Amino acid sequence: QVQLVESGGGLVQAGGSLRLSCAASGGTFSSYAMGWFRQAPGKEREFVAAISRISWTGIDIYYGDTVKGRFTISRDNSKNTMYLQMNSLKPEDTAVYYCAVRESPARPDAFIATMTSAGQYDYWGQGTQVTVSS
Repeated sequence: QVQLVESGGGLVQAGGSLRLSCAASGGTFSSYAMGWFRQAPGKEREFVAAISRISWTGIDIYYGDTVKGRFTISRDNSKNTMYLQMNSLKPEDTAVYYCAVRESPARPDAFIATMTSAGQYDYWGQGTQVTVSS
C-alpha cells in the first residue's frame, strides 16, 4: 500500500507559478513510476506529466501537449517526493491536480501509452486545487 500526500496548490494569477509536491510513503519510492493528472469540473481526468524510475537509459519524462514547455516534473528519491513546477500558468490550467504511482515499470516501447493513461496507475493522492485567475 502506498500513501500519497499532496501540497502546494492554491490561487495564482495568470502568468504566475506554483510548485506542487507529492510525498509518498509505504513503499519503495525509487522503484515507482509517477505521474501528475488534473481534472476540471465536468471534464475527464487529463494527463499532465510522468516520470519513470531510473534505468540504464536514464529517466524518461513525458508531458502533455498543453503543459509542455511550462511545467517541469521531477523527483527526489532521498525525500520520497515528486514535484511539479508550474510556470506561466493559464486560466485553463485550473483544476484539481492529482499525483499517482505505478508500481510496475512500463515497457519501454509502451511508456507513453502507459503513463498517459490514468487507468494504468495503482495509487492516487487526494488531489490539490490549483486555481488560476485572469
